[in-house]
Amino acid sequence: MQQTIKHPPAWLSGSGIRLLPLVVALILWQLFGGHLDSKLLPQPSAILQLLWKEATEGDLLFHLGMTLKRVGISFMAAMVLGTVLGILMGMFKAIDHAFDTFLIIGLNIPALVIIVICYIWFGLTEYAAIIAVTINKIPMVAVSLREGARALDKSLFQVAQVYQLSKYDIATKIVLPQLLPYIFGATRNGLAIIWKIVLVVELLGCSNGVGFQIGGFFHFFDISGVLAYTLAFMLVVFSIEVLALRPLEKHLLRWRL
Repeated sequence: MQQTIKHPPAWLSGSGIRLLPLVVALILWQLFGGHLDSKLLPQPSAILQLLWKEATEGDLLFHLGMTLKRVGISFMAAMVLGTVLGILMGMFKAIDHAFDTFLIIGLNIPALVIIVICYIWFGLTEYAAIIAVTINKIPMVAVSLREGARALDKSLFQVAQVYQLSKYDIATKIVLPQLLPYIFGATRNGLAIIWKIVLVVELLGCSNGVGFQIGGFFHFFDISGVLAYTLAFMLVVFSIEVLALRPLEKHLLRWRL
């Protein structure tokens, strides 16, 4: 007799298996959270109620919007500058040797130091905040794209020369497809780092934003407010990953499947 292979239920595949541990953790937190001090660890239901109240009656959307604006500007600037620098360093040894020391320093200097220096130099301004975040991220992008440029298949350039492809075709059909995995890696890593740096920047020198609000809640030891704003931030990050990055990556890298 031929044995039939039993496949796992649909809810245990794909997104279901990713969400299952989180759902279990939230259920346990809700069940046992009532036995703990609500001021130190409020239940998820209480955090959701506060989140809804802040979104509908408070300033959550305003502060979240200010944070997203800083993240967006800093991220785009760091990606453009870091990508250009990384590709040049990967393709030209002279440029690599000239900037390698600065790259090592940029990777290892604490983000807090750069933030403080920018605030001292440029004042507690929006420009100082964005510059500080951008400077912190550029070395990470450059390192990733440098490795991508070094890994380019040189034989494909010889094929392009034989077929006399234009520089545009070489850039879009040979170089870019090979660099896309590195660009997406730098994008994910960049977003993860920039979120955190922006919150520190807002905590230290801004009068609005999620980091500023979390700092205010901290001064009053309001853990519910801290977790509510953190949850709002996490929902935005998760939405960007699921609704934008993954579909775009799947579409652009479909040739690898």
